[in-house]
Amino acid sequence: MDSEYDVIIVGGGAAGLSAAIYTTRAQLKTLVVEQLAPGGQILNTSDIENYPGFPDGVLGPDIGMAIHRQAENTGTEFAFDQVIGLKVQGDTKVVVGEEREYTAKTIIITTGGEHNKLGVPGEDEFAGRGVTYCATCDGNFFKGQDTVVVGGGDAAIDEGMYLSRIVNSLTVIHRRDELRATKVLQERAFKTENVSFKMSHAVKEIRGNGSVDRVLLEDLKTGEEYEHPTSGVFIYIGFHPNSGFLQETVTLDLGGHVITDIRMETNVPGVFAAGDVRQYSDRQLGTSVGDGITAALSAYRYITEG
Repeated sequence: MDSEYDVIIVGGGAAGLSAAIYTTRAQLKTLVVEQLAPGGQILNTSDIENYPGFPDGVLGPDIGMAIHRQAENTGTEFAFDQVIGLKVQGDTKVVVGEEREYTAKTIIITTGGEHNKLGVPGEDEFAGRGVTYCATCDGNFFKGQDTVVVGGGDAAIDEGMYLSRIVNSLTVIHRRDELRATKVLQERAFKTENVSFKMSHAVKEIRGNGSVDRVLLEDLKTGEEYEHPTSGVFIYIGFHPNSGFLQETVTLDLGGHVITDIRMETNVPGVFAAGDVRQYSDRQLGTSVGDGITAALSAYRYITEG
């Protein structure tokens, strides 16, 4: 089977589009296969204030569409299809979509991931208007305000500590009697003056008028329900990479993240991964862009240096 493309990029978020800009500029015939609209998670982010080069901030959809347009202008081709598997044995790689199969010399996996949701009323309604899943992305929008963090693991407490330096007060809401975070993080949180805890509590609803102003809590021991005022709800109950189609293709960690080296190489020659789908991603726009560029340069070297 002849290779139809030099590079196929599975996923059209920031990592995938950044990779495409570099591979097409290197004169590699490139296809991005995306399920929905190119842009990825940043299309769902309102204001981005920590991406270099935008001193006044930038809207997520604006930068997402700009990166997409730049990839198009360099000659990237796009296919809209649901990828259901890969065939990576041999020199020719195959991306299996619901519509058809695509062949290439190399594959870059940039399918990203999704934050686990609470699944309560108001969560989707107030997304970007008080509900967020990233303190390092959105914390400054809540400077001097009262906020809550939902979760008790490392991510919840680590991000909560970052947030505590910005907000007026932070309340950690956790379903269990004890936190799951490492002891070092727990001790640091317990010693922080503006951080309090509601253990054995669950968020039943997120409420507000245009933006979040309170949450409905349930005391899981007594069954009592009551409202708790807050301007922001930061949710950390897990994150899952979009890697289900990769089973028995490349090596994944126990959480389903693709394991790569520093050059974004997987255990399969000619297959790379970048962005939120890979192990140890910081899930930031800047790092996703950097991952994508690194993967693109690695793919170029793989093809040209053979």
